[in-house]
Amino acid sequence: MAVYTDISETDLAAFLRDYNVGELLSYKGIAEGVENSNFLLHASSAAYILTLYEKRVNPDDLPFFLGLMQHLSDRGISCPLPVRRKDGTTIGQLAGRPAALVTFLEGMWMRRPTVEHCREVGAALAAMHLAGSDFSLRRANALSVSGWRPLWERAKPRADEVAPGLAEETEADLAFLEANWPADLPVGVIHADLFPDNVFFLGKRLSGLIDFYFACTDLLAYDVAICLNAWCFEKDNSFNLTKGRALLGGYTAVRPLSDREAGMLPVLARGSALRFMLTRLYDWLNTPQGSLVVKKDPLEYLRRMRFHRQVRSPAEYGLAPQGVTA
Repeated sequence: MAVYTDISETDLAAFLRDYNVGELLSYKGIAEGVENSNFLLHASSAAYILTLYEKRVNPDDLPFFLGLMQHLSDRGISCPLPVRRKDGTTIGQLAGRPAALVTFLEGMWMRRPTVEHCREVGAALAAMHLAGSDFSLRRANALSVSGWRPLWERAKPRADEVAPGLAEETEADLAFLEANWPADLPVGVIHADLFPDNVFFLGKRLSGLIDFYFACTDLLAYDVAICLNAWCFEKDNSFNLTKGRALLGGYTAVRPLSDREAGMLPVLARGSALRFMLTRLYDWLNTPQGSLVVKKDPLEYLRRMRFHRQVRSPAEYGLAPQGVTA
């Protein structure tokens, strides 16, 4: 469960008067998510998602996030569409926080993704990368390789409280990735957090992508590596080659990977696993007891880091030769 900023019906009704959405009928907090406060609200015109941006979100980044959703929607990507206020803007203030209203997407996220779901996600990710290729705004990825060491230094002194030897193991991985991270791969808009709870399905059909609040400008193949980690490991932390083959097949059918991108997948996947291990580790050590946030286990991603260290070829992720271009 997330920590929510409380809002009153009176304040929300006043906030909505700046929109052409009609009368407020009902609203309730959404339990999932940890970055922002989200509410499902019903107005007389339709259902919407209201987001209050909490302290971890830089207000200066909001034009990028909301502009990207508008851009992708205009190019046929199914994602929430920011609702414009009567003055033409998309960002307001509610309960002392920046707030925005976006359209509601039908569907549900898959707690047990199948091979078919993985194929759909791969294709949707590639379509999003192509659709974002002419998006004019840029946002640096604060959680890419240059941001890992500062985060690690804050967690390192207590890392071995979580698992004996974690500090030494993580230091070695970080040093390797800093020395071997590629700088010559195609760059564009990436989602950077396309986990199962950020993808909606109606049955086996993907109905939309949500939560673009980690989106940024970075290596496109890094986004693919994030999805390999998020979608293709089982509960016992084993890599499901069939799911990997489906996800990569779906992606490369829309946007083939270059030889260089394919060859760097093991490094990118290892870096992706380190990134999520570090943020989970930091939250694990720093979230107060009794907080209404469910802490995620950093050791889940430590096990994935160990898997990626042993990978020598993109074929071990299921990448077929026809998905690669020279």
